[in-house]
Amino acid sequence: MLRLLDPDRDGPDLHAIFGDEESCRYMTGPAFASVAETVSNLKTWNEGTEDTTWAIVEREDGAALGRITLIPRGPAVFETGIMVCPEARGRGLAHAGLAQALDIAFENHDARRIYADIDPDNTPSLRLFERLGFRQEGLLRAAWKTHIGVRDSVIMGLIDRDPRPWKA
Repeated sequence: MLRLLDPDRDGPDLHAIFGDEESCRYMTGPAFASVAETVSNLKTWNEGTEDTTWAIVEREDGAALGRITLIPRGPAVFETGIMVCPEARGRGLAHAGLAQALDIAFENHDARRIYADIDPDNTPSLRLFERLGFRQEGLLRAAWKTHIGVRDSVIMGLIDRDPRPWKA
């Protein structure tokens, strides 16, 4: 289940992701040193996406177990990203949450195209997006300079005419 992200409320829970080096391996920078730094960055990232950034929760008043965002990148085009707390992985929350966010994008925001920019070594993310019907559209070589070096990007896309396997 998703609820709109509140950086102050959800930041301490999400520090389990953003304060964890392994969880942040494929981000552009290293893990954050403190909860305050996590909250500050969530506030910055949330600007302009307040109605398209959610906490993944098991119940409305529950702890944030992950974060999903849809970032507007042009008329009817969104970039999406998702991260789940280590202790919540393997429970289907990423699949269910992202499917819900995709429905919101297509039904409420008239999305034509949604894409994800994924490190080619991030196999769990690549598989998640494939299971949701995203197709690999290309490889951008040396796209990012990160804390672990220069990295390529796999672009995965889903358009409004594509099948939606989570609906089957």
